[in-house]
Amino acid sequence: MQQQQNNQQQGIMQQPPQVLTTKDSMYLNDMLSWNLLAMKKSHFAASHCQDPELKAEIDKCGQMHQRHYEQILAHLNPGNTTQSSTTM
Repeated sequence: MQQQQNNQQQGIMQQPPQVLTTKDSMYLNDMLSWNLLAMKKSHFAASHCQDPELKAEIDKCGQMHQRHYEQILAHLNPGNTTQSSTTM
C-alpha cells in the first residue's frame, strides 16, 4: 500500500492510459526516430571500424537501440504477439 502511494506521488503509472494525447504521440514518434537513427548510425560506424573490439562494442550499442525500438513498438501494438525484426 505504501509503495502504491509513493508511486502515485512520483507520477508513476501502473497502467498506461486508454487514450494517447497528441503530445504523447509526438513524444513516442520522437523516441522511435531517435532509436532508429542511433541504430543506423551505429551500423554505419561499425561497418567502417577497423578495430574488432571497438566494432563489437558499436554493434552492441546498435543492437540495444534496436531492442528499444522494438520494445516501444510492442507497447504500441499490444495485440501483436509476433516480434518484428527491424533491419538496418
